[in-house]
Order: sequence, then structure tokens, then C-alpha cells
Amino acid sequence: MTGHRPPKSPYITRAGWEALNREQEALWKRRRRVVAHLSAAAAEGDRSENAEYIYRKKQLREMDRRIRYLQKRLPALKVVDDRPEATDQVFFGAWITLENAAGEESLYRIVGADEFDPKRNWISVDSPMARALLKRTVDDEITVATPGGRVTLVILEVSYTEPA
Repeated sequence: MTGHRPPKSPYITRAGWEALNREQEALWKRRRRVVAHLSAAAAEGDRSENAEYIYRKKQLREMDRRIRYLQKRLPALKVVDDRPEATDQVFFGAWITLENAAGEESLYRIVGADEFDPKRNWISVDSPMARALLKRTVDDEITVATPGGRVTLVILEVSYTEPA
């Protein structure tokens, strides 16, 4: 099947699940306002040249798409609250300090596919980097294919508490 993407992992942190829930609630509230604006724009007459009407229809479509996604996704998610028994090993939710060949350190966190954030170095559990890190421990060396080529990294620290 062409264009088929593998399903995303169902795992999410408690904070990630709560954020998606808040997003869904906010979308429903905002949707009511958009529908009111759309009705007012529709009442103005010729819809084909009514920029406000066209804009609100587009806005409503985008909101409805996201609401439908969240309505399907939230019940399928599994919140991971528990710390693993082996806290020196990399599992879902871990903060991992890595060192590259140049001695530069980077801090990453493994999170669910719905909450990854490149700006915060939060990587999806489904990503090649996370897959290479899972079940590894401090001092393990991993090699990961990145857009810039293969990179070798050493695990310096594994933590399940957010760094200060």
C-alpha cells in the first residue's frame, strides 16, 4: 500500500495527555465563536466574494479536522506515569544526556509521537534516535543515521526527573 504510514506509538506522558485535552477543550470553545462569525458573514449576502465568509469556512474546516483527530487519538493513548525499575536504563519518558565525538553534550527526552518538540529536544519514541537509545545504559555508545550522516554518541546520563 503506497503512502501508508506505520501507526504511531500510543504512549504519552501525563503532561502531554493533559495538554492535548486542554487543546481539545479550547478548540471547542473557539469553534463556537468561529461559527458565530461565519453565520454573521453568511448573512452579508454573496458568499463567493465574501472574504470573511471564505476565511471562516477555512478556519472551521481546520479546527474540525484537529478536533476529529483528537477525538480519535485521545482514547487510544496510554499515559505512562510510572518510572521504570531500572532507572539507569533508557525507557519512555527519560531525559538522556549524550556526548558526540567533539565532546559536545546534548540533552534529549523521549516522549510520545503527539508531544515531540524539536525546540526542546523532545524526540518521539518512534524516531530512529529514540529507537537506538531504548534499553541502553550510561556509557553505552550508539550510532544513529541523521540527515547530516551517521553520528556516534555516548550516553552520559539517564534521568527520569526533569533537570533544573
